[in-house]
Amino acid sequence: MTIECSRRVNRVTPSATLSISTLAKELRADGADVIDLSVGEPDFPTPAPIVEAGKTAMDAGHTGYTATTGVPELRRAIADKLAEDGLGHDPDEIIVTPGAKQALYETIQTLVDDGDEVTLLDPAWVSYEAMVKLAGGTLSRVDLSPFGFGLADGGLDALAAAISDETEVLIVNSPSNPSGIVYGVEALEGVRDLAVEHDVTVISDEIYERITYGDSPPSLGSLDGMADRTVTVNGFSKAYSMTGWRLGYLAGPSSVIEQASKLHSHSVSCATNFVQRAGIVALEDVDEPIDEMVRAFERRRDLLVDRLRDAGVELPRTPEGAFYLMVPVVGDDQQTCENALADQHVATVPGSAFGTPGYARISYATDVARIETAVDRLLKTDFFER
Repeated sequence: MTIECSRRVNRVTPSATLSISTLAKELRADGADVIDLSVGEPDFPTPAPIVEAGKTAMDAGHTGYTATTGVPELRRAIADKLAEDGLGHDPDEIIVTPGAKQALYETIQTLVDDGDEVTLLDPAWVSYEAMVKLAGGTLSRVDLSPFGFGLADGGLDALAAAISDETEVLIVNSPSNPSGIVYGVEALEGVRDLAVEHDVTVISDEIYERITYGDSPPSLGSLDGMADRTVTVNGFSKAYSMTGWRLGYLAGPSSVIEQASKLHSHSVSCATNFVQRAGIVALEDVDEPIDEMVRAFERRRDLLVDRLRDAGVELPRTPEGAFYLMVPVVGDDQQTCENALADQHVATVPGSAFGTPGYARISYATDVARIETAVDRLLKTDFFER
């Protein structure tokens, strides 16, 4: 007997980033010296004060269920953090989730009905498409590769041509995974004007907002006219190097939070109790480790960009945030990345996974020596378009 699975699950494919990472781990298990530039995970330990806070919370018995939307102390700390960003959300307008990915999933499930149009800015993180399809939505995709992956120099015009009164939701991710682009004030104001004109709800994915290498732009929901139409998603995985802790949140209008909390209560129940207690310490007492990590990422970015440009690789844009670089590759990007992994034991992610074929995403969340070796290996092959 073959069990027939649901149509909504059959609409989606496995995460390309996790698939590549799995193949890399299998090669490594066979003894290969694999350099994994595919994974979106900081290679820094979780800061000690956060770890100690988690241990203390467990010792204190914080191992049971919490309120569905999160412990009050953490929601207050998040509200205070958002207030510093110009977002006026009360604690009861916040849901604490097991990771920002869960926050995105719950938000999309709450906002998107069958047939609703959702607009993505390509290259876009791989799971947006899958989440929209699981909700029954349709996709309108805006190719930003001709504009250096940004919204300047024609990018906003391309978005304006794609968005309409039929658009229900626009997803904006800045700093961007996979491009590392940071949308400036002018770009965000352009997004705001289009959202207001067409009465579009915006999901602002700000998971990388602490990892920037220049001026930090405002949070999208803080702009005039956006407070009532923006759901802000963030978390602790990237900035605090807490990927395995699984802690994130969404903040938005009370009407959205009320409905999303129902989905939350019937799925994950609540985020882990002692992890939430550690999250309070992360928000209130940890800054220097983040600054050190960001400085290290910036040095790696500069090294990677300089090496590639010296080798004749024409990069569309220097990343301004996150820890990713999109590079043009030769031929079919899926096959090129697979060949690089099989032949040179360097794992990258094909750009087609992000809606932008002809490119590959490189993560520089690894140490300088490994980045140097990976570039040496790839430059021996026909990997980069030059």
